[in-house]
Amino acid sequence: MILFHYFRVFFGEAQVQHGYDSIWHRLGEHCWYSLIALVCAAVIALPLAFLTGHTGRGDAPIAGLAAVGRAMPSLGLLVLLAVKMGLNFQAVLIPLVALAVPPILLNTHEGIRGVDTATVDAARGMGMTPLQILLRVEIPAALPLILNGLRSASVQIVATATIAAVVSFGGFGRYVLDGLYEYDYAQVAGGALLVALLSIAVLGLFGVLSRTLVSPGVRRRVQ
Repeated sequence: MILFHYFRVFFGEAQVQHGYDSIWHRLGEHCWYSLIALVCAAVIALPLAFLTGHTGRGDAPIAGLAAVGRAMPSLGLLVLLAVKMGLNFQAVLIPLVALAVPPILLNTHEGIRGVDTATVDAARGMGMTPLQILLRVEIPAALPLILNGLRSASVQIVATATIAAVVSFGGFGRYVLDGLYEYDYAQVAGGALLVALLSIAVLGLFGVLSRTLVSPGVRRRVQ
């Protein structure tokens, strides 16, 4: 019951409804940080996964790289980068990208590697070039796993982007950090709830993308 009381107090405050510290302003900041990190991670991970998955090489290095990325402490890396680079956005971006690359890399690599070899051979027999096979056969067939990797990375980024507040940036983490500093637990609870709701919204968005982009035949085969 006390948690619901905190939520009622937080959402009833005038400062979160209007102005610089409003929920909508913090939402825009949080989404912007998350989108930049996701795009950077996708630019790094997708081409590499397409290459290794298409050629059938690099299973061990990909698995090792992904394991290192998953084990990396985001907050510790942020503090280290802030000390070395100063309080700039790169110090926030690098840990988020490092967190997001492994799920995109692994899922995309496994998706491309898992495409039926008979389908690939048939495309090759039709005279398709390796690039055409990748773009027209392998990527569409692996799209469910590719989207799964992007979805996992997005949710992790949204949840972890709260660390931006540690180095004086905004987002929903501002509520959590300021609330802890001021012993305002209603603000902490409200910020945490907003991050959870945004993560759920991201899951819903990727559910819509999956139903829209993945062909019914591929979706039935995956299910």
